[in-house]
Amino acid sequence: MKLNAKKLLVISLILCLISSVGAMIFQTDFGQVEYHDMTFVTASGHELDALLLVPKTATVDNKAPAIVVSHGWYNNREMQDLNYVEYARRGYVVLAISMYGHGDSEVIESNTWWNDENNANGLYDGVKYLATLPYVDKTRIGVTGHSNGALACREAVLQDDEGLIAAALLVSNDAVYYDENGNFYNQFGSRDAAIVACQYDEFFHRVDGKAPREYINQATAQSFLHFGKDPAGLEKRTADTFYTETIDGKEAIRAIFNPAITHPWAHFSTITVNFSVDFFNRALGAPNNIANTNQIWQFKAAFNALGIVGFFMFVACFAIVLLELPYFSILKSEDPVEAWPALEGKAAKRYWKKGIWGAVLSIPFYFIGFIIGYVLSMFIPIWNQGASFAIGAWSALCGLFTYITIRGNNKKFPVDKEERGIKLGKEKLWRSIVLSLTVVIGAFAIVFLSDYLFLTDYRLWCFATIRAFDAKHIWKILAFVPFWLFYYIATSVANNCYNYTKMGKKPWSSVAWNMFFAAIGPVFMIVVQYTTFFISGKMVLDPLTGIMGIWLFPIAIILPLAVLISHLIYKKTKNPYIGSIIMGIIACILTVTNTLTG
Repeated sequence: MKLNAKKLLVISLILCLISSVGAMIFQTDFGQVEYHDMTFVTASGHELDALLLVPKTATVDNKAPAIVVSHGWYNNREMQDLNYVEYARRGYVVLAISMYGHGDSEVIESNTWWNDENNANGLYDGVKYLATLPYVDKTRIGVTGHSNGALACREAVLQDDEGLIAAALLVSNDAVYYDENGNFYNQFGSRDAAIVACQYDEFFHRVDGKAPREYINQATAQSFLHFGKDPAGLEKRTADTFYTETIDGKEAIRAIFNPAITHPWAHFSTITVNFSVDFFNRALGAPNNIANTNQIWQFKAAFNALGIVGFFMFVACFAIVLLELPYFSILKSEDPVEAWPALEGKAAKRYWKKGIWGAVLSIPFYFIGFIIGYVLSMFIPIWNQGASFAIGAWSALCGLFTYITIRGNNKKFPVDKEERGIKLGKEKLWRSIVLSLTVVIGAFAIVFLSDYLFLTDYRLWCFATIRAFDAKHIWKILAFVPFWLFYYIATSVANNCYNYTKMGKKPWSSVAWNMFFAAIGPVFMIVVQYTTFFISGKMVLDPLTGIMGIWLFPIAIILPLAVLISHLIYKKTKNPYIGSIIMGIIACILTVTNTLTG
C-alpha cells in the first residue's frame, strides 16, 4: 500500500497519542502515583514551576519520605524524569523543580541566584514546601540534583538551619571540601551524603588540573569519604562503597559513585539510578521494597522519543496536506519538481567546494557565535539568554556564508529565479508565511494537548525537548527567531534551488549529501572534543568547550532533519520558504524554551 501525506498525517497523530499515553502510564507507575503540574509562590516570594509526584501509599496516617530533585544549568524539571519516576514508584513523594530562570519558573536577577533570600535558587524553597505537606515525613526529606542542581543541593544544606534536609546526593558536581580557613571539614554534618562523580565529567571533579577519572584518588574525595577529616595518613577509601560513622550521636553515610560516563549522560544512566536508589533507600528508607535494578524510566523515555518522531512527521505531512485547501492550493507546484541534470566540470567542483567550505567554516563560526552571544546577552535585555544568543549568532554567520555562496553561484551559473521558486509574488509569499505559521501552531497544539491531557512531552536525552511552555516565552521567541530564519531560509534556497541535482541512479543522492554537509560540522566537533577527552582527560580548550560540546548534540540532529523536511515540502511546492520558515521557528522555540534566562 502506497502511503500518501494524508495517511502519514494520521499515522503521525497516532504516534503522538501512543507516545503520550505510554509515557503517562510509566511516569505514574500504572496509576499508582498521582502526578501534579504546579506553579506556586515560594517562601522566597518567587513563582516556582514544579512537578509533584505523590504515591497513593503516602497518606496523613502513613507519612512518606520525600525528595526534591533538580536539573542543571540550561535544563528544566523534566530532565530529572529518570529519578522522579523511580523514586515515586518506591513510595517517595517527589518534587521536581525548574530552578529560577529555567523552565516556566520566575526569572530573577542573574547575580542573585545564590543569595540566601532566594533559597538555593528555589531548591530549598522546594524542601520547605514538602515539609508543609500533611502526608510527608518531614524528618526524612532528601535532596538531589544534577550539575548546578547539585550546587543548589549543597547551598541548601548550608542554609538548612531548621534541619529539614536529612540526605543529599550530588550528581556531577562537587561538595564543599574546605572551610573558610582552608581546612578540610564536614559540610554535611550528621546528614547522609553521596556524590556521583562521572569519570568523564566535562566540568567538575578536577583537582590540580588532573582528569576527573582520577578524582577518587585525590585528597578532596578522600576527605569527603572520611567525613571531613584530613585524609593524610588515613586508609584509602574506594568508590562505590558506603561508609558510615557516628556524627553527633547519629550514624551518617558517605559514598562516591564513579561511573565511566560523561556529565550529561548522568541524565540517561541506568547505573546512576542504581546507585541513587540504593543511597536514598539506605538514607531515608524506601516505603516500597523494589530492587534498584528494577527500573521502568527507560520505557517512559522510549515513549517520549516516539513522540518526537510523530511530531516531525506531522510537521512535514500537515504542510503538504494543507496545500489541498483552496486558500493554499496556489502554492502547489504546477509541474513536477525535478533535480538538476548531473553536474559536470566546474559546476561539479563548485558544488563540492561549497559543501566542504560550509562545513569547515561552521566550526570557527561556532566559537565566534559563542563569544558574540554571551558577551552581548549581558548588555541587551531582550536577548538575555546567553545560549540562545550564541546559537543564534552562529546561525546568522552560517546563513551569511550561505547567502554569499548563493550570490556567487548565481553569477557563474545563473538560474531562472521564478522557475526554481526563489522569486515569489507577494500573494504567494504571504500565503507561504500563513501556511508555515499554521503548521507550527498545529504541531505545538498537539504538544500542549499532550501536556494538558497526559502531562507528557516529547524528548530524548540532550537530543530534543519539545515541551509545552508558558506564554512569557513568546516574546523571547520573537526576539530570537530572525537569527534562525536567516540561516534556514538561506540554506533551503541553496539546497533546493541550486544544489538539488542528479547524482548516480538515486534521485535523492544530492539531498543526502546536503544533509551530510549540514551535520558534519557539529558531528566533527563532537567527535574531536570527546575523543580528545577520553584519551587525555581534557577537552579542546578545556573547560570552555564543555557546554559548547553538549549544545551540539541537538544541533547535529535538527540541521539535517531541516534539510530533509524543507526538501519534502519543496518537492510539492517548488517553494523553498515554507519548510525553512517552519523549521527555523521550531528550532528557535526548542532553544528558547529549554535554556536559562537571566
